[in-house]
Amino acid sequence: MESRVSKLFNIEYPIIQAGMIWVSGWKLAVAAAKAGALGLIGAGSMTPELLREHIRKARAACPDRSWGVNLPIFFKFAEEMAGIILEEGVRIVFTSGGSPKKFTGRFKNAGITVTHVTAAPTLAVKCEEAGVDAVVVEGFEAGGHNGRDELTTMVLVPQAADAVKIPVIAAGGIYDGRGMAAAMALGAEGVQIGTRFAAAIESSAHENFKRAMLAASATDTFLILRKLIPARVIVNDWAKTVMAAEAKGASEEELLNLIGEKRTKLGMFDGDLKDGEVQIGQIVGALREIRPAGDLIREIVAQYGETIRKLKTS
Repeated sequence: MESRVSKLFNIEYPIIQAGMIWVSGWKLAVAAAKAGALGLIGAGSMTPELLREHIRKARAACPDRSWGVNLPIFFKFAEEMAGIILEEGVRIVFTSGGSPKKFTGRFKNAGITVTHVTAAPTLAVKCEEAGVDAVVVEGFEAGGHNGRDELTTMVLVPQAADAVKIPVIAAGGIYDGRGMAAAMALGAEGVQIGTRFAAAIESSAHENFKRAMLAASATDTFLILRKLIPARVIVNDWAKTVMAAEAKGASEEELLNLIGEKRTKLGMFDGDLKDGEVQIGQIVGALREIRPAGDLIREIVAQYGETIRKLKTS
């Protein structure tokens, strides 16, 4: 399944396992890589030295397959982590949550393939101007931190594909081969999938969180914290408190106090489904079982092929 994305990352299938906080450690990244996709380590919930450890473990377990690191630019350790990425010789980096200009030049000078995640066609153009090799355009169906413009994936992908010359990777609400085929039809040359891999066996998400994903319906997520950095979460007691505060016009300071420290760790890694922040995408309602990442990738690829065959004969 060849595209500019598969060639860029030297992978068999143009599928990227998203680098999610508290979920995407080296085990998940390696499992995705061994199945022919691009596995990403999510640095946004790690300390710098923990990131170094995950990089080394991924390299030892998977020296001949493609994997990389997702680095949120707004993260307090981003500068130090950028140095570790360079020191450890990581070859692929996805950046997000800030200007792609901050690290792209340094990474590119070191021979690193750089992709940036964004949520608007105009910002995709800025990514291209910053010199990235590809851009992920993420619709607001996606879990976790999200764009303020609330553009859906179906609206976003074709406009971004028309606006830039670099490869476009679609993200947000993509679950299976049908979604992948739709994204490719809209102009994407690859897909990034998060929610489905969050529930994989190799995911470091707490078992309570995984069970909550399986139990969730299509309407159980909501986009909160629009005044800060919007995030899509499963609605629980804590999220309801935030939503009520937002409805009353809470200030940024008041919302920051509600978030407190390590709220996402509490929900996603420690398994507190009442008071923790549980980030996940709208497609969570499609989840039915917890399976190995490799099986998921093989199923997505097979269903993609079947979908294309059906379209050709319809």
